[in-house]
Amino acid sequence: MPTAQLSNGIHLAYDDHVGRGGHDDPDIDPAVPLVLVHGHPFDRSLWHPQVAALAGTHRVITFDLRGYGDSAAPSTPPVTDFGDFARDLEALLDHLGVARCALGGVSMGGQIAMDAYARFPERIAGLLLADTSPAVDTEAGKAFRRETAERLLAEGMKGYADEVLHKMAAAYNPEAAAHVLRMMLAAPPQGAAAALRARADRPDYSQVLPKVTVPSLVVVGRDDTYTPVADAEAMHAAIPDSRLTVIERAAHLPNLERPEEFNAAVRDWLARLT
Repeated sequence: MPTAQLSNGIHLAYDDHVGRGGHDDPDIDPAVPLVLVHGHPFDRSLWHPQVAALAGTHRVITFDLRGYGDSAAPSTPPVTDFGDFARDLEALLDHLGVARCALGGVSMGGQIAMDAYARFPERIAGLLLADTSPAVDTEAGKAFRRETAERLLAEGMKGYADEVLHKMAAAYNPEAAAHVLRMMLAAPPQGAAAALRARADRPDYSQVLPKVTVPSLVVVGRDDTYTPVADAEAMHAAIPDSRLTVIERAAHLPNLERPEEFNAAVRDWLARLT
C-alpha cells in the first residue's frame, strides 16, 4: 500500500493499478489514467469491482480521501474546507506525474470531481459523475450535516451506519450492502465528521456543469433516494457532451450493487476519450 507525502504536506494512501506488465505494459492505455474518488463515509475499496474489471486495459488510480481509510494518519489534519479534497487530488496527480486524467466520483466523490473540474479543468480529459448532485444544501440540510458530525464524534459510526445502510445499498443487493457496512464501520469518526462539516459549506457546482467541455458520463441507480434519477437527468441536460445511464435494481452505489452494468457504461465512456 503506497502512501504519499504530497507537496501540500498531506499524507494519502493510494493504489496505482497499471496491469501485470506495469507502466510499460503494451496492453495498457497510458495516455489517460482513470482516477476514482470514493464518497462518504467509505474508502478506496469502494472501487474494487472497477479495478478488477478495468485495470487490465487502463491505468486505474484509487485513493483514500483525507480523514478516511489509510489516509487518516494522526499527522494529517482533517479538512476544514471542501476544496481541500480537490487540492489533495491535484497534489496526488503531481506526485504520480499524471498530467491529465479521466476523473470519476460517486456521491461526495462526484462533488469533489466537480470541484476539481472547476479548479483545474485542463487536467481532466473526461468526467464521470455517479449518484451525486451539484446543488448546495438547504439550511436544514446544512444543519443536519453539522448535527450528524457531532453525533459521529460522540457515538461513533455504528448507529449512523445502521440507519443509512438501506439507502446506500438496497436490501436486494446483500453482498454490496455488507461491503458498504464494513467501510462505514471502519471509517474514522473524526475524518467523517470533518468532511460533513466541510461539505455543508461547499459551493454550488450548478454553474460548473454547463462549462464542462470534455466527454462526461452521468450514472444513477434507479432506486437512489439520496440523489434520485431526476437529479441525474438535470445534470445530464446541463453538461453539453454527456450521456446518462440509469442502472436498474441499484440504490446509491451502483458501482458496487450492479458492477457489470456500471463497468460497461464506464468502458463506453473511456472509449470516447480516445
